Amino acid sequence: MVKHRSKVIVSLLAAVLGVFGAHWWYLRRPFAWLFTLLTLGLLAYAQTFPSNWDNPAFLLLLIPMAAGCVEALVFCLKPDAWFDGRYNPGSGTKTQTGWAPVLIAIFTVFLGGTVVVFGIAATVIHVYTALGWLDGYQL
Repeated sequence: MVKHRSKVIVSLLAAVLGVFGAHWWYLRRPFAWLFTLLTLGLLAYAQTFPSNWDNPAFLLLLIPMAAGCVEALVFCLKPDAWFDGRYNPGSGTKTQTGWAPVLIAIFTVFLGGTVVVFGIAATVIHVYTALGWLDGYQL
């Protein structure tokens, strides 16, 4: 018998810890270690810069953060039958989530929107500073 996986737990993991691929580990995807290794490598590389937010490695981390939010929305908005057919074949239990995925989707939209807007702003400031367009301004 296959262990039943929860759609709510996968959605929460993707929204909150999607940057590390925690939901991939929970779903037992084959290359979850590669995604986690990439994120940890970018985090280690980001620590070599004097500013934590104004460096290319940190800006690249915004991509898996946004991807985790998108995957959380996909898991939340897909029907329970789709999730069971893909991730719980032969488990013998049907997923009945109710309102939890809706609330997680609302949380994920706010979180993902914040990540994307911050990413755009940080990227613009990084590029403008590198080009010298903000010389003389106090940031």
